Amino acid sequence: MFWVSLLALGATVQAVPQRGGAGGLSMLRFGCAQSVIDRIDPLVDPGKIPSPHVHQVVGGNAFNASMASTDVSNLASCTTCTFAEDFSNYWTAAVYFRARNGSYKRVPQMPNQQIGNADGGVTVYYTATEKVTAFKPGFRMFSGDAMRQKSAGLGRNMQSCYRCFPGPNFQANTQSPCMDPKIDSEDFPKTPCPGGIRSSVIFPICWDGKNLDSPNHIDHVSPPVGGPASFAVVNGKCPASHPVKIPQVHYEIVWDTRMFANKADWPEDGSQPLVLSNGDTTGYSQHGDYVFGWKGDSLQKAMDGKCFGPSCNGLKTQAFPAANKCTLKSQVSENMDGWLDKLPGQGMSMSGMVF
Repeated sequence: MFWVSLLALGATVQAVPQRGGAGGLSMLRFGCAQSVIDRIDPLVDPGKIPSPHVHQVVGGNAFNASMASTDVSNLASCTTCTFAEDFSNYWTAAVYFRARNGSYKRVPQMPNQQIGNADGGVTVYYTATEKVTAFKPGFRMFSGDAMRQKSAGLGRNMQSCYRCFPGPNFQANTQSPCMDPKIDSEDFPKTPCPGGIRSSVIFPICWDGKNLDSPNHIDHVSPPVGGPASFAVVNGKCPASHPVKIPQVHYEIVWDTRMFANKADWPEDGSQPLVLSNGDTTGYSQHGDYVFGWKGDSLQKAMDGKCFGPSCNGLKTQAFPAANKCTLKSQVSENMDGWLDKLPGQGMSMSGMVF
């Protein structure tokens, strides 16, 4: 099928005619520039300043240490996303490089393939192949496990992964996310990635139809019957407990590891040098947070209209020169960049995780 060949490019999809994604596919793919690097987390640690570890955040400027369960599109005045009606917030843990001398340096993000001149940030997908119900104001969810230290055992259906680009310009980017056995892994790559590392986080596609959130931010959503599926495989049947099909949300973050590819700078024992901002050196605890904030019924219209790529009939867009300006001031006054003796907020347990 035509659209399968596009997906096989591994997130290099370009816009095709604005209506009628091939095979009935709806797939928004767009960039959201970085709005702030900060140590707050309104989902897991609401109101806590500072929260335990650093996050990199994109989306609407209503992002705050606490966010009421309300329509955040009415609270925001700008967004870093190229869909100008998307005031949602999307965030993940940051990534740091551990040098041979034990110091840390935050790994910056760089624009994803086919995205444009974004100030780092996240590439966001919303995917469906059938009628789906868009999220409601106040909806939020979480994907991953911030305490995981081993594989989730899902094989190629892993819900988070890292793609190690062996050369510039997204070299070897020929398969869909998490599906390449040579350059994709569920944990941090063990070899240098001179072209950067693309990190993927995939969210569930079924909802209980009642709760906008749950205590762990996971239980109100669910994978389809049979378990989690890979990127863009969204035709599974939802369980009776979570009967409402929702768009598949998927994040891609490209970490600019080009300056960290020299193994002479790596730890002396040869171990891989990357660490998530929560202290995890395995990479298995990669996770994503989501707060819905599309204006009105704009997301529902996009899904119903089989929109594909970075534009959609009836939806307003903005260029990155405008999106890049929608920044927030960090609420925690600390050095999160430069060369650091320890990770920001580092309070290590025996396992090395930040609490």
